[in-house]
Amino acid sequence: MPALEITRSVEDVLKQGLFLLDSLDSEAYARSAVGGFGGSIGEHYRHVIEHFTCLLAGIREGYVNYDARKRDRSIETDIEYAHAVTEALIDDFKRLPWDVFQKWVHVTYTVAYNTEEVESVPSNVSREIVFCVGHAVHHYAIIRLLCAQAEIAMPSGFGVAPSTLRNARSSAAPTLHSA
Repeated sequence: MPALEITRSVEDVLKQGLFLLDSLDSEAYARSAVGGFGGSIGEHYRHVIEHFTCLLAGIREGYVNYDARKRDRSIETDIEYAHAVTEALIDDFKRLPWDVFQKWVHVTYTVAYNTEEVESVPSNVSREIVFCVGHAVHHYAIIRLLCAQAEIAMPSGFGVAPSTLRNARSSAAPTLHSA
């Protein structure tokens, strides 16, 4: 995937986040979910944003540590602040030089449940962007459920993977049969 497409994928997913923020009031954004769902819309959105923030910090340092998220409660409770952070992230990713996308980084992200050991694995910036975008879509799907629970309408593509949308478009296209 060329650098331009990777940058566009970040911008697209973060612009979906801006649309979300523009669709909510502060109470709906910060309200804890009822029933079996965990967290508020704001908590899920903060989690998404902080993965992108960790990645940007890691690009500079050559070491991405997703476990070192700040868990900034302001992002999960203050829509205006979350909006400003999101816009800044879009700008920061747009300004990345093209050669950074193949840069190697070491990544730390705790995935094992039964150990205190932290392992670092090699990756590159492009792969980590793909991870962060997919991770965002996953949390947007949860946010979409939380919005539905609160009777807040979201666009049909919100929280749906780009590959799923592409497949749906191609499946809906009429086929031509030769006689």
